[in-house]
Amino acid sequence: MAVANIQVSETPLVLYALRRADDALILGHRLSEWCGHAPMLEEDMALSNIALDLIGQARELYSYAAKVEGRDNDEDKLAYLRDVRQYRNLLLVEQPNGDFAQTLVRQFFYSAFADLYWRAMMNSRDTTLAAIAAKSEKESAYHVRHASQWIIRLGDGTDESHARVQGAIDHLWAFTGEMFSVDDGERALIQAGIAIDPASLRGRWLTRLSEVVGEATLELPRNDWTQQGGRSGRHSEHLGHLLSELQSMQRTFPGLTW
Repeated sequence: MAVANIQVSETPLVLYALRRADDALILGHRLSEWCGHAPMLEEDMALSNIALDLIGQARELYSYAAKVEGRDNDEDKLAYLRDVRQYRNLLLVEQPNGDFAQTLVRQFFYSAFADLYWRAMMNSRDTTLAAIAAKSEKESAYHVRHASQWIIRLGDGTDESHARVQGAIDHLWAFTGEMFSVDDGERALIQAGIAIDPASLRGRWLTRLSEVVGEATLELPRNDWTQQGGRSGRHSEHLGHLLSELQSMQRTFPGLTW
């Protein structure tokens, strides 16, 4: 039986929450794909726990988006019953895992930003978003520390590990600029003190990256060209394949409960 996609009333605040929820859900799903496949048992558990942290963040943000929207949508419908063009996650987080180096570089780029972002969002005038930020920042602080240690370990390791990490940095760099872009709706939330301007975090983000990458004997690209589109629903082909797996149960057995 075909399951219709839900419709969402995308007010600026609803869309703002959905974008952050989608980031967390999609990256959490990507990390869950490592379960049983990581290079060591300890890392298998670490990546799974980070995935759980991110999915927990997504649940809180989806629930808040549903509350703000005030319709009959809930966290499950928002996660599982939207079309691919309705997802507003960063292009970075939907990129395939690739090898272990690519997964860690993707996580490093995102977590270094998320840690700064959630810390700043603790001062939001929206009390719910501020509370979500306070919890999420504790988790993101660990996420960025974990990824940083691996970047240093691999970058300053063997010739093979060094080359793989540098290659991942060069490949994924073009997807990082989207983290700092905003549209008119988000700009209004920034002016109202509900959201923070991500552009204000870019200098500290680059400093943190430069410190870790330098210690790892690696280099950041100097190319400023960036890929855009995820925030407006224009995605790579990878997201459609990811969603076909993520949504399979809800699409096959609609309304099923445990």
